[in-house]
Amino acid sequence: MLYVLLGLIIVGVWLYCLFDVLTTDETDVRLLPKFGWFLIVLLGFAIGAALWLTLGRHRGPQEPTWTPPRIQSGPRPEPPRGPDDDEEFLRTLDRRIRGED
Repeated sequence: MLYVLLGLIIVGVWLYCLFDVLTTDETDVRLLPKFGWFLIVLLGFAIGAALWLTLGRHRGPQEPTWTPPRIQSGPRPEPPRGPDDDEEFLRTLDRRIRGED
């Protein structure tokens, strides 16, 4: 059972490295061209995956791919008011209830 689990982990890491090589931008690959790293990972299996993780990937600080939208500074609009906060509406409602309207 332990060997099966270990084998699944190794295959998972190998597949991760294959997809990582394919999706990594050409400018972020070190030492070899992207196709060369793909062949090393594909044919080298666990050793190729370990080489890719240690030598092939750019490990520097990454720029965020998404930045939140900037919030406009300035006067905030007045939030909507409920009918029970509007004095004019309450007076009109009171007149309607009394039948004065």
